[in-house]
Amino acid sequence: MIEFFKKLFLPITAPITFIQNNFKTFVFLAIVALIVSSSDETNMTPHNLQKISLVGPIFDATKIVEEIDEAAKDLHVKGILLSVNSPGGAVSPSIEIAEAIRRANEKKPVVVYAAGTLASGSYYASIYATQIVANPGSMVGSIGVIMQGADVEELMHKVGVSSQVVTAGKYKQVGTIERKWRDYEVAELNKVIDGTYKMFVADVANARGLDINSSDTFANAHIFTAHQAKEVGLVDDLGVEFDAKTTLVKLSGVSEPTWNKEDKFDKILKNLGASGSAMLHTYFPTLTLK
Repeated sequence: MIEFFKKLFLPITAPITFIQNNFKTFVFLAIVALIVSSSDETNMTPHNLQKISLVGPIFDATKIVEEIDEAAKDLHVKGILLSVNSPGGAVSPSIEIAEAIRRANEKKPVVVYAAGTLASGSYYASIYATQIVANPGSMVGSIGVIMQGADVEELMHKVGVSSQVVTAGKYKQVGTIERKWRDYEVAELNKVIDGTYKMFVADVANARGLDINSSDTFANAHIFTAHQAKEVGLVDDLGVEFDAKTTLVKLSGVSEPTWNKEDKFDKILKNLGASGSAMLHTYFPTLTLK
């Protein structure tokens, strides 16, 4: 009787068993199919406007710079929209993005849209855009520099761990997390921070046509609402993403705007990468724009 029912339900149980045994393979094939289908769909109808997203802390600019450079070289693309929701990040990658936008802006209009937070490093990254449009609910500014790190000396004593260090050069351990920073080390870090801050302010003033002698009104790590940011000259206009896209359409001069479709799988990886970078830099001293 049991064998009878096994044979009776074999057409149903066999496919289920096969799927269970090959689940990982099905997931892999599904991801590949998603990537291929997205690529095919994009290739069938060339887009003339490109949206690129900058989300999360900025610690590695490689991917976003590649996207901007590729869009700048693409003859089909007549304009670029950079949608930003980032609290900032490290100095160097923020400047890498800024320079990529500057290069792109020499060939075609680039509109930055402040989707949520356009502050510190992410603002630095955006200064060379043709126009900056801010969501009325966004936060803008925080033009400043910070270096911070943990002091785990007490914790090391509690767990019975001590470090052994051999150095050459008085300032070689500047920024160490193994003990409290000494006064001369803090002074050395302040020298770097002050220099970086002056560069930040000067670049913002030059890019946005602001008076550097009045930098306290737009810099000094002030945090602004979108309306306040417009008043001090950090953004050009207020609006939602629809308005930012409309602005880019006008600047690019396209009569029939066609936007790229962001790859979902790539977007997931980008968000995961942003979260991982944030965790990695939590306990290690890093010169960041805040």
